[in-house]
Amino acid sequence: MTPAATLEERVAALEETVALLLSQSDSAVAKKDWRSTLGMFADDPIMKEIDEEGRRIREADRQQAQP
Repeated sequence: MTPAATLEERVAALEETVALLLSQSDSAVAKKDWRSTLGMFADDPIMKEIDEEGRRIREADRQQAQP
C-alpha cells in the first residue's frame, strides 16, 4: 500500500487481509477440536491422582448432602 492510496484502496486491502485471516482461522479450528485431547493423560500417574481426589471430593459432597 502506498502512502497516496485512496481510502477505497486501503479498505479493499484490509478486507482482503481479513478474509484471508478468517479463512486460515477456520481451517485451524477445524483441526483442533476437543476430540484431539482424548486419551492425552491416559497413563499419567499425576492425572490418576487428580481423578481420584476429585472422586473423593464428590463422594464427600454426596455424603454431606444426604439427610
